[in-house]
Amino acid sequence: MTSSHKLSGKVAIVTGASKGIGAAIAKAIATEGAKVVVNYSSSKDAADRVVSEIAAAGGKALAVQGDVSKLADIRKLVAESVSAFGPIDILVNNAGIYRGAALGEIDEDSFHLHFNLNVLGLILTTQEALKHFNPGGGSIINVSSVLSTLSLPGLAVYNATKSAVDGLTRTFSKELAARKIRVNSINPGMVETEGLHATGTIGASDSIAAITPLGRIGQPGDIAPPVVFLASTDSGWITGECLYATGGLR
Repeated sequence: MTSSHKLSGKVAIVTGASKGIGAAIAKAIATEGAKVVVNYSSSKDAADRVVSEIAAAGGKALAVQGDVSKLADIRKLVAESVSAFGPIDILVNNAGIYRGAALGEIDEDSFHLHFNLNVLGLILTTQEALKHFNPGGGSIINVSSVLSTLSLPGLAVYNATKSAVDGLTRTFSKELAARKIRVNSINPGMVETEGLHATGTIGASDSIAAITPLGRIGQPGDIAPPVVFLASTDSGWITGECLYATGGLR
């Protein structure tokens, strides 16, 4: 990946960055010159590999454990980030959970699991990070999904969480504009990740590719460049937007 170092001197936190889309985002942001905190919940070895890859390429990164559905973990994540690298310029709220259930199979545990991480976790992480944001402003990118609007059956609770993420993005962008903090979301289509393989959804990749105008499912590397764009001054007049990266699938 070529670099123009458009994020040189910046500090970024990427939640859920040990694998998949989060790992690709962390590495892309680091390539552009930012110091990156690679957050993970349980996959320490994977997070350490991401940090090692960033360091091998000449970048700076730190792995910090934390379940961002828990306030105490969020506070620890932000405190360790600021202690290591200083004020925050970029926050990527990527951590999330994706599990399917038809209407008749939705239960309380699944509902709260999704909303506690995908929605409440995003809110609490943003709140805590804002206490330590650079006074000059910055950028917050929320990882949403095409499923916030392409509401496929069997994914009602997940769909609802991502619709909430889009709504929070629009509202927070207005609340934080005076602080020169831009807030946008990236809304990927189906992307081939470890998590997608774990759900078994990848078995439907041929049918998804067939209805995707660009003729394939996405890769994590397809999502990282748009996030770099939203994190940089290239998107300095963009806030409150949902940027779809779906291969044309809407």
